[in-house]
Amino acid sequence: MLNPQDRIAIYMEGAVGDLAGKMGAGVLRYSPQQIVCVVDTHTAGNDARALLHIPGEPVPIVGRIEDALALGATVLLLGIAPLGGQIPESWLSDIDLAVESGLSIVNGLHTKLGPRYSQLKQGQRIWDIRIEPPGLKSGTGAASHLAAKRLLLVGTDMSVGKMTAGLEIYREMRDQGIRAEFVATGQIGMTIIGSGIPLDAIRVDFAAGSVEREIMRYPDADWIIIEGQGSLVHPSSTGPLPLIRGSCPTHIVFCARAGQTHLVRAPSVAIPDYNAFIELYLKTASACGTYAEPRCAAIALNTAHLDEKEAHDACEQISARTGFPTWDPVRHGAARFVEVLQRS
Repeated sequence: MLNPQDRIAIYMEGAVGDLAGKMGAGVLRYSPQQIVCVVDTHTAGNDARALLHIPGEPVPIVGRIEDALALGATVLLLGIAPLGGQIPESWLSDIDLAVESGLSIVNGLHTKLGPRYSQLKQGQRIWDIRIEPPGLKSGTGAASHLAAKRLLLVGTDMSVGKMTAGLEIYREMRDQGIRAEFVATGQIGMTIIGSGIPLDAIRVDFAAGSVEREIMRYPDADWIIIEGQGSLVHPSSTGPLPLIRGSCPTHIVFCARAGQTHLVRAPSVAIPDYNAFIELYLKTASACGTYAEPRCAAIALNTAHLDEKEAHDACEQISARTGFPTWDPVRHGAARFVEVLQRS
């Protein structure tokens, strides 16, 4: 995992502002470590936070690994999460240079870098995040017996803001003194939180059990917030079912991108009516009454691409259509979500 003193350069060549760049954007928004720069030849000279509409001190975008070193970077973090999860071949020469120059690497992709760099300098490390943890077992449904309330973030598609909504709710709960824990289930959440599981790197027989094991670490929590993955309607998504079975959620927050009608990476697949989609998640979780049916507390709407009035109108329209309170947790804050969750 990352150390508090690490100074991070986020490598995002060709991916700044792209959906595939969500790893870099998430770390830029939430990482407790210092971000010294973003590396991208296409947008060099700009401020990464300004380009990505992320508040905070400016983070320069530079064009070369040498520039990142000059700014004091100690870690190069690979800032993309593309479909398929492979490191682009064109990135390897820059990664080689970074390792030769003494930088540690944080790699959230399926391509493993540890075997490529067997000789490292003292203190230098390669963190290949997507490695199945040892000692996993099959799921047992044990989470259903916990007193802690369990909030699972679910959604319409990949990359609609499930992790973001979860982290915003988690931070707000902690700020309010609520005993909340966050279970990261993907490489971005794990990088930010420092713990969790890379669900899409875990064999299917142990997927639900791996989620369950993380949930059971927090028997004394008031709330356990579980990072969602993918979508039940996505043809390449295998994460939602083990997340549901492993966490036995008591609550869900449904996440969507305003105005999106079809899956981004499978454009022939239409997104169902929100009420029908929410009902699908609830009924799947209950499995014909085998488990307690969770409650949908609210809808988290990603409005990053809209202006203030458009965002307000979109939330109002969806709330009126579905009957669920609807807000953007980044734009509007997470306090409203926490309020409705605490009342439920």
